[in-house]
Amino acid sequence: MQKISIAIHGGAGTILKAAMTPELEKAYRSGLEEALQKGYEILQHGGAALEAVKAAVVVLENNILFNAGRGSVFTKTGTHEMDASIMNGKDLAAGAVAGVKNIRNPVLLAEKVMLNSNHVFLSGAGANDFASQQGMKVEQDDYFFSQFRYDQWQQMKETDAYALDHSTQDPLLKEKKFGTVGAVACDQDGNIAAATSTGGMTNKNYGRIGDTPVIGAGTYANNRTCAISCTGHGEPFIKAVAAYDVSCMIEYKGLSLQQAMDEVVNKKLVAIEGEGGMIGVDAAGNLAMLFNSAGMYRAAKDSEGLELVAIYGEEGS
Repeated sequence: MQKISIAIHGGAGTILKAAMTPELEKAYRSGLEEALQKGYEILQHGGAALEAVKAAVVVLENNILFNAGRGSVFTKTGTHEMDASIMNGKDLAAGAVAGVKNIRNPVLLAEKVMLNSNHVFLSGAGANDFASQQGMKVEQDDYFFSQFRYDQWQQMKETDAYALDHSTQDPLLKEKKFGTVGAVACDQDGNIAAATSTGGMTNKNYGRIGDTPVIGAGTYANNRTCAISCTGHGEPFIKAVAAYDVSCMIEYKGLSLQQAMDEVVNKKLVAIEGEGGMIGVDAAGNLAMLFNSAGMYRAAKDSEGLELVAIYGEEGS
């Protein structure tokens, strides 16, 4: 019988228990659990992997704790620019958006690009125009406002610095977290999918785009190999074509999912100072969650009894 499985992430980085309040830790774990269960429930009822990853990411986008959708960080100009992508391993269909504004759920817009645009990747004003044509739900700027993101931006808006979600100077958490959310899943038909969404970097300038919406860098899915969703310092992940590199090592070197992810996360990315992690699944339903940072918000569940919600490096993987 085909194993069904799902894994999600909510960012990686210097996430230390000593810097986390019990209340905040509980809130993060609760948010991860909610997204995990939403996605798994779809798989359990015979739904497609693509639907499961989409649903899980929507829950995380709606949670102000995570740097995606509602919880997105502020740019240099005090706005929110969001990126997202989604890919179906069954037929390599993919959709992505970058630099979109006021879209409640960027991952849903990425899916619309995949299904209705004859394109893979739309950006900026063009992506927002397409969203309008598709009747996508939009929100006013105040929907995306959170005090701790605003305070973080205030600390650096007069400088040329930027921060990957929570920086080490963050007075709230004293942590550095690469804020991206994502999900991978395998359904009862052995089809796999991946989705990723982010608000990017605090104080980012010049319309900067990271790895999240780049198919092959931050997101990739192919039934022949694996589905991958990444979180980390986007520039090295783009240079490494990190998600696709895992697929390549499975396809051409015959490595297992775990082995291929280990090669990319703990060797190739480390060699170019690429901090972060990724989650992955193969068409047999095997899951892996690897990171080279101190922690990664993550959760996983399958039909063989695995169920995990974790934050810190010492917890089960």
